[in-house]
Amino acid sequence: MISERIVDMETNDFHVLLNKKAAECEAVLQKFLPRQEGFAERVIEAMNYSVLAGGKRLRPMLILETAAMYGAEPSMYEPFMAALEMIHTYSLVHDDLPAMDNDTLRRGRKTTWNVYGDGMAVIAGDGLLNLAYETAARAIENAGSELQMRRGIRALNVLARNAGIYGMVGGQCADIEAENRETLETASDEEKEALLVYIHENKTAAMIRSGFQIGAILGGAPEEDIEELGIIADRIGLAFQIQDDILDVTGSSEDLGKTIGKDAEEGKVTYVSLHGLEAAAEKVESLTREALEAMDRLHVQNDFLRELALYLVVRSN
Repeated sequence: MISERIVDMETNDFHVLLNKKAAECEAVLQKFLPRQEGFAERVIEAMNYSVLAGGKRLRPMLILETAAMYGAEPSMYEPFMAALEMIHTYSLVHDDLPAMDNDTLRRGRKTTWNVYGDGMAVIAGDGLLNLAYETAARAIENAGSELQMRRGIRALNVLARNAGIYGMVGGQCADIEAENRETLETASDEEKEALLVYIHENKTAAMIRSGFQIGAILGGAPEEDIEELGIIADRIGLAFQIQDDILDVTGSSEDLGKTIGKDAEEGKVTYVSLHGLEAAAEKVESLTREALEAMDRLHVQNDFLRELALYLVVRSN
């Protein structure tokens, strides 16, 4: 079974390499963070607090790996690595707000709003989103040819679309709508599942899609590979979120670094609430298998990327 392979990963060099690559992503991110100075110092401090709260840097790591697979240049892919992590972080800052999920713990420490207040957290998130696009645009400035510039513009479009109303923002909107108890009470299980899949494919998988595709686009990957990487991202993203739902039931706040059990407490519809833990685990397994099969169809292979995909969806924290 795929789920059993994660045990082997604990005993090999995967985690050593994972930590090494996470440190590399961290160093890249640090290069693009703003200095805390001037009249905007407080919001910049809140932005940096949010970004530097830790995390595994998995999304920029995906760009790093796919860029390496297809030979993209650091001056082109590093700004996108930082930009993607900024967008991911802004979404967490806003997710945690009292008006949204009302969480006080993120990545093992107080959430941004809990430290800086609601208003400052809102504009810190806004600041990170805008800074992300400023940062990604540097890749286009760094382009050494018209071909590189076209690839940079395409990558920027992918980044923006996946973060917007046709991606993460759209998924977040549906997630808020799904909290309407009256709507849920009249919906069938099939309608609930369709809504849930839409939320996961947009709120979660869209950002993972950016991670899988941007490095390939910048490196001039074959169109078939870019398409396959999108399929891989969709399967991995959906499996990742279902696993997150599982961990919300079986995990601990200490291991996960965030509040757990809130979905059940709030009566939120999840794959686990619809189908149970066993069926959820089986779905994670089948989605992961489909993703690995798609990886086999790529023109270029990357063993670490395969192991990273497994780690994403069969993780325990």
